[in-house]
Amino acid sequence: MSAPRVTAVAEGSVAQYVGLKAGDEILSVNGSIPKDVIEYQQLVDEPELSLDIRRDGVVLELDVLKRAGEPLGAQVDSALFDRVRTCDNHCEFCFIYQLPPGMRPSLYLKDDDYRLSFLYGNFTTLTRFTEADLERVVTERLSPLNVSIHATDPDVRAAMLRNRRGATSLRWLRALLDHGIEVHGQVVVCPEVNDGHVLEDTLAGVVDEYPELASVCVVPLGVSRHTSETRLRPHTEAEAVAVVETVHQWQEINQQILGRRLVFAADEYYLLAGIDFPAPEAYEGFAMHEDGVGMAATLQMEFLGQSEDTTGTRAGFFAWVEGAPAAGYRAPRSDGSAPIVLRPRRSAPVGVVTGAYGAAVLAPLLDSLGRDDVRVVPVENRFFGGTTAVAGLLVGEDIARTLADQPEGHRYLLPDVCLSQGMFLDGTRPDDLPRPVEVVPTEGAALRKALDG
Repeated sequence: MSAPRVTAVAEGSVAQYVGLKAGDEILSVNGSIPKDVIEYQQLVDEPELSLDIRRDGVVLELDVLKRAGEPLGAQVDSALFDRVRTCDNHCEFCFIYQLPPGMRPSLYLKDDDYRLSFLYGNFTTLTRFTEADLERVVTERLSPLNVSIHATDPDVRAAMLRNRRGATSLRWLRALLDHGIEVHGQVVVCPEVNDGHVLEDTLAGVVDEYPELASVCVVPLGVSRHTSETRLRPHTEAEAVAVVETVHQWQEINQQILGRRLVFAADEYYLLAGIDFPAPEAYEGFAMHEDGVGMAATLQMEFLGQSEDTTGTRAGFFAWVEGAPAAGYRAPRSDGSAPIVLRPRRSAPVGVVTGAYGAAVLAPLLDSLGRDDVRVVPVENRFFGGTTAVAGLLVGEDIARTLADQPEGHRYLLPDVCLSQGMFLDGTRPDDLPRPVEVVPTEGAALRKALDG
């Protein structure tokens, strides 16, 4: 177990007053050794604290008096101080298995940790969940959690996870719901594996066995060019249409039975199927926005000034690795003031850099402005290849190749969702790009503000 290390001390905070400094390791709080940032936050909420810290190899004790619940004012370096609970499934559709070699080691870590589900929106299969975990989740009300369902048929689920415990681990989902824990489910649909009648059975099983679920998102598998799985392939347009139609049919059934839609298809399915996105109200509050459900609708509303940003900070597939705030994806990541190198004049033409899916959504919005000085700059994702087309998986190498062919002196807007602590997934940074870029928060109002200058 590693001790949490202080990365920053807030100006005027209690931590600053008692002399806590960046770089200090917090060995214990009131004699307790926190296992994760959840426990750490609970411990430092107490009004009287005794902190054992290590500074430059010397152990010191700091006594703290503050109001109950008053923030200590010390940021720590990670979410988990003990070992991450790794995943022992071997899903053929797992994107971690499809990564190219040579990336940062942390990107290859495959987790199945309920704490990261609570903090960052990661999905857990519950195959490593225990009675002790259930007791903690229920006692501390660690909610919401995200659970990968994929199939409610035990044999199909076990086969998809390549883990015999996959046939029985959804019993923990039932237990979580029985104790009033808010849970969001996910079904990753793989062609000829859990689509068609299996998907129908799964959605029927959800209503029959887990109707208390807050929502269920249905997403297509992602296939990179680095996969070694021969069975994996992208959806055809007809298959995408079939999935969307199945989801819509079950939305109607669920509204009759439960009074709500419950299940939603990811935006990617509508793009693959060539079907218009549903009206914003059909998303019932955008509960699964972080999983790509309703992103296009919220972006449009925010861009057109029809809604403020109510979906919070965007998570992503690698949201919890380096650069992620220890407090989780609900913590601020960007204040819109990212540094801009060699900023072109504000009146210069603007290129909005994004992935292929983002381009399909943004193009009509930018066209609606009636401006000839604004354009979309779509980036082909050759680094991951395959069906990878979301902005959150853009890397510097591909962006650099695209920008090299773009005019100098123009403004280029880059969504912050493709950066973690100022770094792309391939380890490059915006300063490495051949054109200066302006990093903009990934939401419609911020994009509109940047375009308006």
